[in-house]
Amino acid sequence: MKDSANRYFLSFVVETCAQILPQTDNLVGIDLGIKTFATFSNGTKVDAPKPLKKRIKKLRKLSKSLSNKTRGSKRYEKARLRVAKFHAELKDTRMDFLHKLSTKIIRENQTIVLEDLFAKHLRWKRFWNGEKP
Repeated sequence: MKDSANRYFLSFVVETCAQILPQTDNLVGIDLGIKTFATFSNGTKVDAPKPLKKRIKKLRKLSKSLSNKTRGSKRYEKARLRVAKFHAELKDTRMDFLHKLSTKIIRENQTIVLEDLFAKHLRWKRFWNGEKP
């Protein structure tokens, strides 16, 4: 399989023995937010990586370069590929952060409780439709 940044991906299946993690009595509640990515019940706050904030100048430069090219030309395709690779790098940074954080949470805690945002959404939706919450 190939993505828009011309990177190839290979997928295969491997059988392994499931490793059972040691039993712990730890439990954690996680509140997902906007300003901080996650706030744990023990007071720990985790900020999400902001890879785009650091590289905003590069994105502007690449986007402007792409917009100045004629569609269908070889130079346009090269510029489009540069922008796609840039976005793929940002995506990989975000996914790496999520994988590392989720693995850490699972290894350290026996019970994990997340905030239920969907129920709040339904309550407000009913409220705006004229029903009482």
